[in-house]
Amino acid sequence: MTSIKGLPAHVQEVIDTFVESSKQAFEANLSAIVLYGSAAEGRLRTTSDVNMLLVLKRFDRIQADQIREPMRLAHAAVQMNAMFVLETEIQAAMEAFAVKFADIISRHQLLYGDNPFINLHTEKSDLIKRLKQVLLNLQLRLRERYILTSLREEQLALAMADFTGPLRASAASLKQLEGHPASSPKQALESIVQELQDPQLNDLLHDLSTAREERQLEPGKAGITAMNMLRLIEYLRLRVERMDQM
Repeated sequence: MTSIKGLPAHVQEVIDTFVESSKQAFEANLSAIVLYGSAAEGRLRTTSDVNMLLVLKRFDRIQADQIREPMRLAHAAVQMNAMFVLETEIQAAMEAFAVKFADIISRHQLLYGDNPFINLHTEKSDLIKRLKQVLLNLQLRLRERYILTSLREEQLALAMADFTGPLRASAASLKQLEGHPASSPKQALESIVQELQDPQLNDLLHDLSTAREERQLEPGKAGITAMNMLRLIEYLRLRVERMDQM
């Protein structure tokens, strides 16, 4: 078993059990199991998901049915989510979800099999295209969440907590495109905000971390935080647009 430094013992145990169950269920059809995200870095928070990627030769119903109960138990125990990708789909997935896979490539641990990302990288054009889509989608969804939930601040805080991960991943992709990759998505976003020298955006970083970790914000904070988040997303979009025009 691959032991991940910094992971709580109970999380490591759940991961080990799921890996063994996956090997037994998929047998020769299983090519690789990859842990990615904050868990792969040993930086898991109590509110973090445990994210897994399983690479398969084919998706067999009988084998898939055998992993249903282990998957359900792992999700209940440590919020585990799993992506099941065929070997033949890896390249297409990287093109379609370039921002996500750029993050996976930079933050992953191989738990079983052959590393599917050896000698693979996201194309710059795909990453720029997808980054523009992700940021626009974040803007549109956050505007909707603001209209729907700003009278219920606790709901708006939860929405921003969920949007923080994709925003940080987008910042990491932007820094990568600019030739200055950060050590983590969180650090990438902090670096960009520092460049802007805007006190309100410094407050935003603190509030987003609070929303992620505590799933709530101080009374009166959620609306202001949402507006500042929208402003930061717009800045990132404009920065990507300029890059696309070069």
